Parts: sequence; structure tokens; C-alpha cells
Amino acid sequence: MITTASFVTSSPDVAQCPKSTLPEYAFIGRSNVGKSSLINMLCRQPHLAKTSQKPGKTLLINHFLINEKWHLVDLPGYGFAQAGQKQREALKRMIERYCLLREPLVSLFVLIDSRLEPQPIDLDFIQWLGENEVPFAIVFTKTDKLTRGKLKQNIDHYQQTLLQTWEELPPCFLTSADKGEGRDELVAYIEKVNEELGMRNEE
Repeated sequence: MITTASFVTSSPDVAQCPKSTLPEYAFIGRSNVGKSSLINMLCRQPHLAKTSQKPGKTLLINHFLINEKWHLVDLPGYGFAQAGQKQREALKRMIERYCLLREPLVSLFVLIDSRLEPQPIDLDFIQWLGENEVPFAIVFTKTDKLTRGKLKQNIDHYQQTLLQTWEELPPCFLTSADKGEGRDELVAYIEKVNEELGMRNEE
């Protein structure tokens, strides 16, 4: 479980990210998907990642050290409509460079609002990750805002949409930052991957 979490640094580009060999798990999603709230819920620190009612708050690559053993990374949201074209392009370039060039990156968690129909911007980003062989998992957020039946219907629809272009689905998690749901499953998944990495490094 997560016992310690501390802010390390903010970087404007992957080249300025911390020189580290610790495994890294990055969180990304469309603006206003609830990313900062989810990070704070995972770490049980309500003010660790800055939350805002305004989308587009995260504009840098933010590193947090977890349990002195791995890094959690808060990436800028994509598709921030109110940003100018130049800023959108700069953020897109920053995200792509991080995903492709950051060697300690183990997995990207792509956050999806469970209340919405599959959005082209999310599907395009997921497709890009697949084409570039970036390992990722999908994290559905705000699951407490739906009835159980409607949630299942939305998740099934999303997975069926993905299966139109994917042979198999990536790991999927259902979360609610307000209710704390999905926390144990996400943390257990990260710990399992870290254990596997440790065993691989010992071989």
C-alpha cells in the first residue's frame, strides 16, 4: 500500500525530468476527467496534486515519489479546448515525447470519464499508444455518478468499441475519487508490476 507520497519536481519537457531509474507510472486523460482528484485519492493526500474546477490546470510533467520506491507522474491533460492552438500543440508534443522517450516509464494510466460515450479524442490517443507500443491501462473515473446498470452498459460499450480495432483489451479499472473505489485494485496492480520488474532485474 502507499505509505508515503511527496512532490519531487515539475518539468516542462522529458529532457528535464528527474534522472532516475525508479519505475514510473504516469496518469493522463482528457482535461477535467478527474485526474488530480484520483491521484490524491490513491495517495490519501487531498492536496498532493492540485485540483481545479477549470480544466487545463496541469501544464507540466509532475513527479511524485511513492514509498521511496517508484514515481507517480501527473501529465498534462489533452484536448484542452480553451487553450490556444500553439499551446495545444506544445502540450501534445510534450506528452508524446514523454511517452516515447522516458525510459523509466512502466505504464501509462489513461483516464476515461465513465459517464460519456467513447470520445474520438480518447480513442485516437489510445490508438496512438498502441501503434507506438506504449504500455497502458484504462482507468474509468467518476463511476459513482452512474447507476450500476448504466455503468456496466457504458463500460461494455467502451470495451466493444475498442475490440473493433484491438485483439485484446488492456487492463481496465473502475474508480471513484469521491468514494475511494478502485484504489486497492490500482495500487495492487502497480505493486504486482513492481514485483515482476524486481524479479526480472535479479535474473
